[in-house]
Parts: sequence; structure tokens; C-alpha cells
Amino acid sequence: MNKKTLAIFLVIANFFTQISFGQDKNASDYPIADSNQAASIFISNNTDPLIEWAVNELADDVKDITGKRPEIVKTNTFAQKGIYIGEAGNALFQTKTVSKELKDQWEKFSVKKDKDNLLIAGSDVRGTVYAVFEIAERLGVSPWKWWADVNPIKKENLILKLPQSGIISSPSVQYRGIFLNDEDWGLEPWAAKTFEPEVGNIGPKTYEKIFQLLLRLKANTIWPAMHPCTKGFFTVAGNKEMAQKYHIGIGSSHAEPMLRNNVDEWKPEIYGDYNYFTNSSKVNKYWQDRLDELKAANNQTIITLGMRGVHDSKMEGAKDVKESMVMVDKIIGVQREMLSKTFQKPLKDIPQAFVPYKEVLELYDNGLKVPDDVTLVWPDDNYGYIRRLSDEEEQKRSGGSGVYYHLSYWGRPHDYLWLSTVQPGLIWSEMMKAYENGAKKMWIVNVGDIKPGEYDMELFLDLAWDVNSIKSDGLNQYMKNWVAREFSPNMAEELSAVFEEYYRLAFLRKPEYMGWSQTEPTTQIKPSDFTEEESLERIKAYDNLIEKIGDLYSTIGVDTGPFVPDEREDAWFQLVVYPIEGAAYMNHKFLYWNLAALTTDLKQKENYLNLSANAFEKIKELTEYYNTKMSKGKWNGMMSMHPRNLPVFDSIKASAIPQETLVKPISKTIITIQGNKFVANRGVKNYKWGAINGFGYSNNAVTLFPFKHSYFKSEKPSVSYEFEVEKTGDYEIEVHFIPTHANKFDHEIGVQVDQNERKSFLINTKDRDNTWKQNVLRNSAIVKVPVSINTKGKHTVKIEVNQTGIVLDYMDIKSNL
Repeated sequence: MNKKTLAIFLVIANFFTQISFGQDKNASDYPIADSNQAASIFISNNTDPLIEWAVNELADDVKDITGKRPEIVKTNTFAQKGIYIGEAGNALFQTKTVSKELKDQWEKFSVKKDKDNLLIAGSDVRGTVYAVFEIAERLGVSPWKWWADVNPIKKENLILKLPQSGIISSPSVQYRGIFLNDEDWGLEPWAAKTFEPEVGNIGPKTYEKIFQLLLRLKANTIWPAMHPCTKGFFTVAGNKEMAQKYHIGIGSSHAEPMLRNNVDEWKPEIYGDYNYFTNSSKVNKYWQDRLDELKAANNQTIITLGMRGVHDSKMEGAKDVKESMVMVDKIIGVQREMLSKTFQKPLKDIPQAFVPYKEVLELYDNGLKVPDDVTLVWPDDNYGYIRRLSDEEEQKRSGGSGVYYHLSYWGRPHDYLWLSTVQPGLIWSEMMKAYENGAKKMWIVNVGDIKPGEYDMELFLDLAWDVNSIKSDGLNQYMKNWVAREFSPNMAEELSAVFEEYYRLAFLRKPEYMGWSQTEPTTQIKPSDFTEEESLERIKAYDNLIEKIGDLYSTIGVDTGPFVPDEREDAWFQLVVYPIEGAAYMNHKFLYWNLAALTTDLKQKENYLNLSANAFEKIKELTEYYNTKMSKGKWNGMMSMHPRNLPVFDSIKASAIPQETLVKPISKTIITIQGNKFVANRGVKNYKWGAINGFGYSNNAVTLFPFKHSYFKSEKPSVSYEFEVEKTGDYEIEVHFIPTHANKFDHEIGVQVDQNERKSFLINTKDRDNTWKQNVLRNSAIVKVPVSINTKGKHTVKIEVNQTGIVLDYMDIKSNL
């Protein structure tokens, strides 16, 4: 039986097993549509236009699934049976309890059955819109319906399944959003040439699609794209109006104070130098002009304060840290006076942010005073490790704090702009730590071009909406749920395991780092640090992933067939095939080259080099398909296989091939112990050791829970491990930690082997030194402890920590015996 014949057979079988519209076995379930009709949707006569848009989107979603579009009726009474949607404060809901439950709340919503009606209410406009899209998602509509072509799969009967008590939900973090960045290689060329050629840049048509996606993901904030290739957000007609239409708040990055895109908008030939020491009057007017524009437009904004250079660089004109600090303090005072006079509001009612990024953090740490009502937005180190968080005193600030996080980055020691490979466990761990240490006001994530970062972006924003929705052991289940929604529950178990391994392998070494090169300054590729055995194992691991997704595509699928259905073919390629096969072939390219350098067999060397060259061609083919054939060319220009044209993306030329055989290492790992395999542990106070599912090389890195920061002075928490050796002699114990940061650079661990003397190690790296570069490229801070073992059999390693936030991944016992 061929694919199509089998599909028809299963569709017929499925038809006869469908639950009919009238058979509502669960009292909390609500029927949306059947073969004859769709439930009507009722909204009030004075419904806000954005809510009305969302309701129409929901009606279209239902039509896409069932072929029947619910009728949308305006009313002021509950005279008919159906779905009622609106703001809780609206006259239509005044007689309902939701009106009191949601009064004066921020973006809160409720979904409940009320006899034969379904009530969908929000505390405000955005809360109501989020409620509508919560319903759409529960009906099987992906937020990535447009952005990843996750087209609805046809069903005849559609029933909304609800918890018995309904749904009531509100955000954990007040401002949640994305930063479009490093858009030169995807979003900007795609928008300029494919999607919005009439503007020739990222304009209102592109931003409209982005804002619609943000609302489906329950986000409310944008930091617009700001690279030199992109026109400033406010300079393109229709952009700010589009943000207003979709109730999206506009913020800006650490390099763009007062919502000014300096790269595009500061014209030296007009304004002179961007130097506050010598040209403050021109700079002030430049800022004031933007505020006047904002006042007239009435956009929702979060104003970034302070000053740096024109682009992502230090402030011009300052001789030293002290002079910079004094000037930034003055500048913040001037900016706040501008805000107060322009908007005629108390400063506490004007959302403001200060982002202590790179050298600005040094100013803050040296005593720069930031007004209490300004939100401190703490950045990570660009590689997913949050640089610092609010201490006990800072957590009392009325402006609160937040996080600026990276899922994509351009810079040293190496970019990662091509594939999205930030391990979900790292995102979960760092953002949970941030939240438990007071970062509840604003979460912004750098998503690069959005694609191909769909999964990590959604995970980040889901945590921002409900930080408790995923537990330390729940990341795998979260992935299963995502796979079930995007493709099929039938493949949730197997495909989630594929992705878990995809992220784990990239945690060992991202595809972009496989050339063992760096940038700023750019260095050439070189053979990897992987041994011959490790290279072969890694190739096999990626081959297994390719084989598994091939099997899943052809043998397991949605209810209507044993394969990925036609509606999801394009989604499958962009969400599954391209990232997994792209990562695999990038690894093949370098690992086969590495193996060629390790072998003396000339025939085998030639075979390895051919396999390396073939892998490069495979990446070209995948990228060509992504841009020109997938989705009928919809995403042409979105995917580049060589962002910034770094050497790692090139084919490996003959001149780059080592002429001499590489020396194989003498020492080898004889035992690996995963972090969660401790035989004893000691907690202190209320802190206990626990594992984080899907985090680290081990996929089970361990740390202290809860994440609220605490030091341990006398009694220290510890974990102990056992290993067994068959020979006496000299060994080396390598303990691998996740390279997280402490506010004071003082993560300290103690290692004791058997009854030997305890040895202490500081494992933080300050600034961006060579150790930090190695640590973020390998996602590991390594402590090496040499030890002489005089007896065969079991031995114990005890590891102590001086504070929370230290994460132990795994341990290698090495020997050259």
C-alpha cells in the first residue's frame, strides 16, 4: 500500500471513530465545531479593534481546521448560546464573577464554562488577546502557523478541552519580548527582497507579522532591528503605527538610548561627533526630537537610559572609568528631566531601563547610581550565562530588574548566528535563577533573525509568561508537548529524544565552533580537540539523528496518516530537517577532516576527505532548498549558510589539510560519571541538591535548589561520587562545571579524593580573558586534580561549593596507564 492510499484508508477509519459534536463526555469540555456547525462568537459593540482582530484570527483558525468559520456577532447581552469574548470591565461582563477576578490586573485572563456558554475574558486588551490565542493553541493551532508554516490539520469535530475549574492565568514577568539583531544574514535580506520589496528593508509589513507572532506567544515588547543594514525603526513610515495597532511596547538595546537608532540616525555631517563632552547640545536635541515624536504618536515605550558609542562601543570622550561614570550620571539626570517635561508624568509612571552591558557594568560596579524607579536589565555574557543579578538591596528597588539574554550572537570569541542550539536546560536554569533573584520586570531575548530559533524563543517566552510552568524535570515533557502540537503525539517520544541529543551534542561544541577558530580577530580553522574515538562517536551520533528523522518522516505521523502530512511538510523541513542535518553535516565536514589528519592510511585519508567535501555540498543543498523550494519560495533569503563569511563556513581547501599526521593524545578517559550519579550529598539550610533534566553534557547537571542566592561559610553543601580502578598509579580527575557567573567572581569549589587533602579552586573568569573564551566555546569550566592512587578498588571524590549558582555537569577519571 503506497503513502497516499494508506492515508485515504486512515482518514476513512478516523472518520468513523470521531467523537460527535454532541457527545461531550467531560463536563468542562466545550464543543467548537462539528460536521454541521460551528459555535457562534459574541463580542460587545464597543470591543477594542485589537481584540476584534484576535477574534477574527480565532474564527479563521477554526475554519482552517474544520472548514466552518464561526459567526462573529456583536451584542450587549447573553441572550444566545455561544462563546463570549471581551474585557472583564466591559458592560457585557459586568454581571459575571470574572469582572471582579480580573479587575485592575495586568494582562490577566480567565476562560470558563458558564452553563452552555464559554466565557473568555481579559483584564485588559492584551490579556483578552492572550486568552483568545490560548484557546487557539489548545485547539491545536501553533503560534508558528505563519512563521514556520505549521499549517492546521483538518478535523471534522473540534472540542476545546478545559480543566474542570477553567483557566486563569497572568504573567510572571511584566515586560516580555524579543530583540531583533544581527539581521544582516536573514531577516533584512528576506524582508527587503522577498517579503517587502516595496520598502526594500524591514518595514511595517514585516513588523506586522512579527507583532502577530509576539501576541500569539503572549509577549508585549520589541527591541527593533538596529544594524547598519537596517533603517531605523522610527524612520520607516508605518512602523510605529503598526506597533500601536498591535499594542506592542517599543524598547531599545543598550546601545540605543532614548529610542534612537544611532547607527542609522546619527549623521555626523549634520550633528557632529556623538560626544557628550564636546557636543551635548546637539545630542540633547537629537534625543528630544525622538521624545516629541513619541508624545505625538502615543506609543507604548520603555526608554533605555545612559549613553555608549554610536554602535556597540564605549562612550566617546571619556579618559577613564571615573570620568565615564560621572558623565553617565549627569546624562541620566538630563534624560529623566526630558522625559518628565515631555510626557508630563511622574517619572515612576514612565517605564525606563538601564542595561549594564560590557563596560557599562564596570561603571555600575564602581558606584554609578541608577535612580530607584529605573529597571536594571542584567545582560548575560552573550553566551547564555547571566553576568550578574540583583543582590538583596537591589531587589528592593521600585523599578525592579530584568534580563537581556542571547539565543544568537555576533562577536568574540565566535559568532553563533546560523543554527539555534542553546540548550533548553541552560535557558531554564539561568532564567529560573534570574526570577528567583528578583528579575521579574523585563525579559528580553536576542533572537537574531527569529528563524531558525523558533523552539528556544518560544521556551523563553513561555517561561516569561509562567515561570512555574516547567519544573527541573519537565523540559523533556515540554519538548514532547511541542512536538505533539507541531507534528503529532505519535512521534512526541522519539522526536523529543532526537532534539534532546541535538542540543546536547551542540552543547559539547556548537556547529559554528567546529573549526576551532575564533573571531575578532578572525583566525583560520584548525583540527579539532576531539580524539579519533570521540570523532567517530560524534559522527555516529549525528548519523543516528539523521536516520531517526528519516524514519519518523516516513513511518510515524499524525492521526490522518503514517507520515508527516502535506500540511506540515514545509514545517518539518525548517523545524526538524534543516537544523539537525545542517548541524550533522557541519560536524561531518570537520570531523572527517580531523580523521584524515589522524590516519596514515592514504586510501582512508582520501575517503575521509571526500566525505568532508560531500558534507559541505549537503549543507549547500539544504540551504538552497530552504530558500528556493521550501514553502514555494516564501522564505527566500532568510537562510544563510555563511553568516559573516567566517572561515568555519567555507569548504575545506586542500591547502588547509595538515600534511603531517596529528599526534594522538596519550592520556585517555577511563571513567565518566554524570553529575546526578552522586552516592551521597549534603544540603545546608533549606538548600538541596537536584538535577536539571536536559542540561549539560550529561543531560543531568546538578545544582542547589532553590536558586535564591546564598553563601555558605562554615558548613558547605557537597556531593560525593565513587569510582573504581583496577590499577594503582597516577590519575587525573577532571571535574566539569557549567561556566555560570557570580556577582563577585567568587564561585569556589573544594575537591577531596578519599582522605587526601582538600584542594580549593576559584572557577569564575573575569571579563573576557582566554579562559572565559575556552569555557563558553566548550560550555564547561574544568578543574583538574592530579591524584596518586595506591590501592585498587573503590575511591571517593567529594565536591563542596561555597554558594548557590554552581552547576556540576560531569566528571572524567583519566589515566595514561
